[in-house]
Amino acid sequence: MTVVKPLHRTRKKNRAGLKYFLIAIPFSVFVFAFSYVPLFGWIFSFYDYNPALKFSQLHFLGFDNFVKIYAERSEVFRILRNTLAMSFLNLIFAPLPLIVAIMLNEIKSSKFRKWIQTSTTLPHFISWIVVFSLSFSIFSTSGLYYTLLKNLHLSVPVIGLLGNNDAAWFFHLGLGIWKSLGWGVIIYIATIAGIDAGLYEAARIDGASKFGLMRHITLPGLAPTFFVLLLLSVSNLLNNGFDQYFVFYNSLVADKVEVLDYYVYKTGWIINDYSYATVLGMLKSIISIILLFSVNYLSKKTRGESLV
Repeated sequence: MTVVKPLHRTRKKNRAGLKYFLIAIPFSVFVFAFSYVPLFGWIFSFYDYNPALKFSQLHFLGFDNFVKIYAERSEVFRILRNTLAMSFLNLIFAPLPLIVAIMLNEIKSSKFRKWIQTSTTLPHFISWIVVFSLSFSIFSTSGLYYTLLKNLHLSVPVIGLLGNNDAAWFFHLGLGIWKSLGWGVIIYIATIAGIDAGLYEAARIDGASKFGLMRHITLPGLAPTFFVLLLLSVSNLLNNGFDQYFVFYNSLVADKVEVLDYYVYKTGWIINDYSYATVLGMLKSIISIILLFSVNYLSKKTRGESLV
């Protein structure tokens, strides 16, 4: 027996679908303009690009710029070392927002909980330029930290923390955690809010302690979100960002903070080798896509769910 839907319901559904489609158009145009249109610029990797010349006047190089990567492999390996080191350090501390979210959820005082959540989330909205200004005021050789050491008659390092090459990775790791921790906690707090409260009530009736509730209900409820975020982080191993390393870059720590994003910028805008910078950007995008589909395949095999 065929069920015929009322005409007014069909029209209402079509109007709702059209409304959502119109809402999505500006975002689709934005993504297309800034994510897909620039891909046409990849063609310049095969030419000796000069902004002053027309495209027809450019000298065709073929795969010379790709071969250049092998010729400068020592420099490329150094950049990849810095990039992957920072990415793996961030992966090691990936469970930190989850742990903080669980601890924050156990705080009974709503005012204190909101204060902690606000204070940890606020750095996410602070520009890296402002973060550098604060860091310079505290950790430079004339800053608050070293002035305090002098006043306490303690040994003061000759080179400030901003110029300490040995501590550069861990210093930037700390800044990254401080800036992004609160935002990650929000995601896990929202996930905890979505866990069925009846599970907690049933566990309490069975005599479960607070740690038992965390172990058997909260952690399993957060696990899917954690693994999705972790797999996405793996697929973005080559994406460390640019702003942080751009503002903190100096000659003393250049060997450790020069990541792939900054190296592409330096090659294109400082050295003015636009074609080679395009090649580096291409390879970064291609490797990121390969990583994304690899972790997507891994997600299907381990979790039975796809990321994309």
